[in-house]
Amino acid sequence: MKQILKHSFEAVSLLTTNNGMLDVTVVPAVNQPDWIIPSSLILSVEECSEHTDSYEWQQQAVAVFHLLPRHQKPEKMIVLEGNTSAHRIALQTAGELRQLQARISDVKDIDLPEYLIKTDDKIDDVDERVQEDDVLSYLFQTVMIDNTLYLVADLDKIAHQLVDLDR
Repeated sequence: MKQILKHSFEAVSLLTTNNGMLDVTVVPAVNQPDWIIPSSLILSVEECSEHTDSYEWQQQAVAVFHLLPRHQKPEKMIVLEGNTSAHRIALQTAGELRQLQARISDVKDIDLPEYLIKTDDKIDDVDERVQEDDVLSYLFQTVMIDNTLYLVADLDKIAHQLVDLDR
């Protein structure tokens, strides 16, 4: 397997502040806390109705990460900027996206609650290619804002797991 080269640009660094506020989009997820994504990373939000592992966006194949089980009908495809155009990914989900502005001081780091850690060999809600240990490593941080849990995923790790540049 080809060695993963770390890029100097980190997508997560786009969690920038504006007068002490974070501008994020809340992305619904099933059987886990909703994800928060820096709003500036979202390139496109499009309607979809079928599960897919790859999505054609502006004549580019984009790898897809599922935030809902295969038996649940998806509604949205969210294309996210990556470290490079080859590392763009899409999140497939159902439900409404919400915009959230939070003061940095209101965002509290917390440990992932025990009831959310699965003990099965695989997590049903995530693509079969991804093992449980890998999924837990994608959690950049669990945070609480206004008594609500959110996940801030390490989008760089997800992109490198899903994107095979040797294709």
